Amino acid sequence: MVLFMIRFFLKYLSSEKRYSGHTLIAYKRDLEQFQSYLKAEFEISDFDEVKHVHLRSWIVELTDLELSPVSVNRKIATLKSFYKFLVAREYLEANPAEELKPLKTDRKLPSFIKESEVSLLLDSIEYNPDFEGQRDKLLLELFYSTGIRLAELKNLKDNDINFYENTIRVLGKRNKERILPVNNSLIQLIRKYLNLKKTEGMGSTFLLLTDAGKPLYPMFIYRKIKSYLSLVTTQSKKSPHVLRHTFATHLLNKGADLNAVKDLLGHTSLAATQVYTHNSIEKLKEAFNQAHPKA
Repeated sequence: MVLFMIRFFLKYLSSEKRYSGHTLIAYKRDLEQFQSYLKAEFEISDFDEVKHVHLRSWIVELTDLELSPVSVNRKIATLKSFYKFLVAREYLEANPAEELKPLKTDRKLPSFIKESEVSLLLDSIEYNPDFEGQRDKLLLELFYSTGIRLAELKNLKDNDINFYENTIRVLGKRNKERILPVNNSLIQLIRKYLNLKKTEGMGSTFLLLTDAGKPLYPMFIYRKIKSYLSLVTTQSKKSPHVLRHTFATHLLNKGADLNAVKDLLGHTSLAATQVYTHNSIEKLKEAFNQAHPKA
């Protein structure tokens, strides 16, 4: 019965909520760990025997094992979603996870690259005119010019580019589609790259390909981005997501509307976008401290 409940829940997340494969794996792992804990500590073999005290006991156990608050909170979110599902499907009458509270976490500001460093990266670094060099330049430009996620970028197809409207169609989380505007220089770069792709005889419908003509994979993208960011910045974080943070931060620093940035990033909640305003406030504080007589 326990395994059936987990499978049924995961099927619901996949088919109705359209969660990604990585998210499903995390939920499955959390629930299996919780199930093992119940059996070992309380000899409980079914989820309908669980009380709030058992849930709290597991949270304390995870904390004692020095798991980070972020990781513990993800497991709490898993439990709350799972038990809410069981009650909604009438497998249970009461929800023992309803009163669970997330742990306090330190809010970390998103890492981003300075405008001068981005300009150096995109405009001053010499890229080889061959397929590899133009692909790498397009990879960087797409991340910074659109704020696209890694998973979204690697799944872009040639026909997602609208050369007449200067837009790109992106399939985001939970298969939500959004249309992103792009500038003329990026459109011209895509045209040039596609011509090289055709010359090389690469027939894949995926937009960005490896040197061997295969669709890009996450580690390939990570390595490329880290290598290029290392040329212009010494900060520790050098990932595709840093370029997404940079895109959002630079827009807000230039006065972009928060709701517009939310839509461009594909966020479902404005709260997820508001974290970038902290970087903008820090920039204002810096300007104030440098320029104001009373600072």
